[in-house]
Amino acid sequence: MKKKPSIESRQVIAQSRLFQIEQLNLVFSNGIKAQYERLCGAAASAVMVVPMADAHNIILIREYAAGVEDYELTFPKGRIEAGETPEQAGQRELMEEIGLGARRIEPLRKVYLAPGYSDHHCHVLLAQDLYPQQLEGDEPEPIETLTWPVDDIKSLLDQPDFTEARSLLALFLLRDYLAAAGT
Repeated sequence: MKKKPSIESRQVIAQSRLFQIEQLNLVFSNGIKAQYERLCGAAASAVMVVPMADAHNIILIREYAAGVEDYELTFPKGRIEAGETPEQAGQRELMEEIGLGARRIEPLRKVYLAPGYSDHHCHVLLAQDLYPQQLEGDEPEPIETLTWPVDDIKSLLDQPDFTEARSLLALFLLRDYLAAAGT
């Protein structure tokens, strides 16, 4: 296993309400020095939840994504608040975004979004045995929800607004989970 480079120095070179850009001066084990920049978020951890409406259907949301300036078809998601576990954050996000809670939430995978540039990571969770439970969220407009048949993943992948990498990954993790469970 390679020896990690040592951090010679670090400094914040830009900051906003949500992000800061940190400059790292590194020294690699071969003596080469390099300067890296990374994006650090106020909340470096998030959840994305794949809600199963029943054994054959998933629930998706369509919400505005400022990064691409358009509406995106995705799964409920959000940051993990201080003191929350990923499962608690997933439960809260479900209640805020789709008005449902889950009796069972289990982790599928923890992933880093762009580890070369950011420390942000996301816990992909599966939510099953849903029940009505609404919490007020922080979204500026109501979120559209859609139910999609699990056996029609191909047509979901063909949707022009289903492009978020985390959502694509969550869909494949779900497929593998269901295959392993024999459903």
